[in-house]
Amino acid sequence: MQTELPSDDTANGPRYDQANDRYVFHHDSDSTATITTTVVHALAAIADTDVSQGEFSLYDSVDPDALERLFSPKADGTERTGGHVAFTALDHEIYVYANGDVFVYPPTDSPRHGR
Repeated sequence: MQTELPSDDTANGPRYDQANDRYVFHHDSDSTATITTTVVHALAAIADTDVSQGEFSLYDSVDPDALERLFSPKADGTERTGGHVAFTALDHEIYVYANGDVFVYPPTDSPRHGR
């Protein structure tokens, strides 16, 4: 069973990791997008939710400003290398890691889309 996904940074959409029943995203800390933006767009893609129409607010699940502060560079400018935060949004479990990995686990009673 494959537990690691090949590194393919050309795909912007979710990658489904069937072995672990999760969707995998990676936030590039060098991009202009924030970690909050990455999480919102990841969840919107998986849950088929239009975030531009106000169908979902991350504030209902986690404080976006706190999420940004958790994973921003340290006071001395060095990147954070450890730690993660987990929360539930739109019935999906979301895990955000300091290295930029974002894992989204679909609700246990929903059909999987990434076969």
